[in-house]
Amino acid sequence: MQSKQSPVLRLSVIAVAAHLTALTAGAAFAEEADTAAPAKSEVVITGKKLGMGLMVTEDAPKARSTITAEELEKQRPTGNAYQALEMLPAVNSYNYDATGLFGGGMTLRGFNSDQIGATINGVPVNDSGNFAVYPQEYVDQENTCSQFVTQGSTDVDSPQVGATGGNFGITTCAPEKTQRVRVMQTAGQLNMWKTFVRYDTGAMLDGKLTAFISASHAQTDKWKGQGQANRNHIDLGVNYDWDRFNYIHATVLFNKAVNNNIYNPTLAELKANGYYFDYADTFKGHLTPVKGTAQVETTQTPVAYYGLSVNPFKNIIASAVSKFRLTDNLDVAFTPYMWYGFGNGGTQQRAQSEKSFYNPATGKRDQTVDLNGDGDTLDTVLVASASVTRTVRPGANLAFIYTTDNHEIKTGVWWERARHEQTGPMLALGNDGNRADIWLQDGQIDRPDGHPAMSRDWISVSTAYQAFLQDTISLADDKLKINVGVRTPYIKRDFTNFGDENNTVKPFQFNKTYNEVLPQLGARYRITNDDQVFASVAKNMKAPPNFIFGNIGSNVIVDAATNLPVTFKDTQPETSWSGDLGYRHQDNKFIATVTAFYTDFKNKQASSFDPETAKNTYLNIGREKHSGLEVELGNTPINGWAFYGSLGFLKTELKDNQYGFIGTTKVLLPTAGKDAPNAPRRKAGLSVEYQDGPFWVRAKARATSKQYASLLNDEVAPGYTTFDFDGGYTFANFGWLKRPKLTFNISNITDKQFRNPSSTTVINAQPYQGVAASSVGRYYMAAPRFASATLSVDF
Repeated sequence: MQSKQSPVLRLSVIAVAAHLTALTAGAAFAEEADTAAPAKSEVVITGKKLGMGLMVTEDAPKARSTITAEELEKQRPTGNAYQALEMLPAVNSYNYDATGLFGGGMTLRGFNSDQIGATINGVPVNDSGNFAVYPQEYVDQENTCSQFVTQGSTDVDSPQVGATGGNFGITTCAPEKTQRVRVMQTAGQLNMWKTFVRYDTGAMLDGKLTAFISASHAQTDKWKGQGQANRNHIDLGVNYDWDRFNYIHATVLFNKAVNNNIYNPTLAELKANGYYFDYADTFKGHLTPVKGTAQVETTQTPVAYYGLSVNPFKNIIASAVSKFRLTDNLDVAFTPYMWYGFGNGGTQQRAQSEKSFYNPATGKRDQTVDLNGDGDTLDTVLVASASVTRTVRPGANLAFIYTTDNHEIKTGVWWERARHEQTGPMLALGNDGNRADIWLQDGQIDRPDGHPAMSRDWISVSTAYQAFLQDTISLADDKLKINVGVRTPYIKRDFTNFGDENNTVKPFQFNKTYNEVLPQLGARYRITNDDQVFASVAKNMKAPPNFIFGNIGSNVIVDAATNLPVTFKDTQPETSWSGDLGYRHQDNKFIATVTAFYTDFKNKQASSFDPETAKNTYLNIGREKHSGLEVELGNTPINGWAFYGSLGFLKTELKDNQYGFIGTTKVLLPTAGKDAPNAPRRKAGLSVEYQDGPFWVRAKARATSKQYASLLNDEVAPGYTTFDFDGGYTFANFGWLKRPKLTFNISNITDKQFRNPSSTTVINAQPYQGVAASSVGRYYMAAPRFASATLSVDF
């Protein structure tokens, strides 16, 4: 088990002052702690250093927040998209470790990440099956120029069928116009190491063509237990600009990572085993095979061997954002893309009976295979098995923009076809816990008919379409701007279940379609040149996840005599109406935004994947209402000082009760009126920065109130406040070394221990009037204090 790292910190007077200021802001949270996008071709960033990159001036007739490269380059280079957004008042984000390499979670105004649309350069990156987001996979932070959040609804042309809670997007940096090589080296505790190299060609072909390619390698040990994260990444960008009206901007983003998982304990395990409880250091091994005697092996408990709890994954996102001027009034924007992903996750262990292999002809599990070579088929043997996913996902977004007088009319279509193959192959395990292939492809165990044995064997083909239309009307010399729009997302799920070693059912198919008409209306009015008000209302939709078609016994009811499905209990798409009302002040010294919001859900969906049981959980919560207030403040530097502050207030309310069972007796669980899980009522952030020429230093604080871990609110994660400290110095050019820069980052300075719930599908975490807990609630534990430093230089 890894020991805690505790470097001696020497905080400057500036940092201490900022620390005390932030502590005061977070005091109210601590008191209650222990109680039970459309495709874009360029990044538009204001010249003002408002909020030091945490805010920019906004003009959209809806709630929107943007952070820029100026902020991103101050953060640890291994960080992911969720970490970058953590200071925003609407965002409740957390990471599984301090580096960000292991991933993380996020809620936005109480909406889970699988309810939030996510795009990179206009390409949708939510999982095509369950809409999950994996923020550590997509892009190197050194190549990210901006991230934005539309908190209440997606943009009208955003390519989404699974977003009821807003959208966040990432825009990568364009190639430089001057030839350059940039090298960055980061080192930190826990053997953390990242090397990043980027080459820019500079302008070629009369200045029309620019390109870059970058490569990076990052790794770190886990902060508890054995294992590490290991990531290799390549980004490629090519821009061809005829002029500002005609261009093609293409990117290819490749990522390959193999991570050991960090164990997420239950509350009981946390109390019994302590904060640093993790996966086992060694594999339990096999029983000695004896012919004629049944050896029954079980999965390793209470925790699996760390070498089997892994997440190997690789993916490619390729896109070409293009725009062409057809006439003086008509432009066409076209973004074709391809998304490919392959890998597995969870814990690769399964106790497989030698006499329970699947027969697709009968739908029964009555075939036999001798797994341990003892000459009989009486045994149950531990094998390596996990959920493997392969996705091939081409798509395209096409829009026509017509401008006349005071109207800008945008109309177009989006299409994609995602082939989502989900299997669960099995491989033999050695006595040391190793298998032939961590990707679970080579050395698969076959059934008697020669087909690989599978814990699941599905293919989902999800074909999505969307037509959209929007008119942006500018009136009164652009004092008043009105957006009127509509989008019509449609998705068809073609699902084939080939049968597996988990269920008794013959192969079957389902075809289901989901669609909605989603209107949008927004308005912005400039009271003065520096002051404006805005309001918006929009309807949103999220289709059910693909795995409900494979939920045997719940969504899919099987006839015991024929082993064929007789009933499919379909679920309605989740829909929401979301409204914003806000005020912005934006002058050359100070900006502030205040936004009130309200969201009304119907058929609220909650889904999760438990890596310990390898099971997907789906729950229709019913009706749910969210409302709140968000405040952001930022300034341009005053005598070198810059400040950013945020406050978020959130109220959530479940409107329907859930039910449990005592035997066959249905029992009401009074969830109506309770708070939604993973939705802290209050959140605050404060950043205080001082810059003097090439030197800068800042302190950040983030306070989060308590959040519930179940729909019944019978288990709670206490509130917490964390503090970070960053700084840097840019040296003068030295010969052929340009812009040498040294930065350092220290996160969680006070070594605060806290936890975040990992699921939104737990109805009751504790027994209730004879009804057993619906499922086990697990927690992501906060990483301890962590320090790193980065040296960057251009050639």
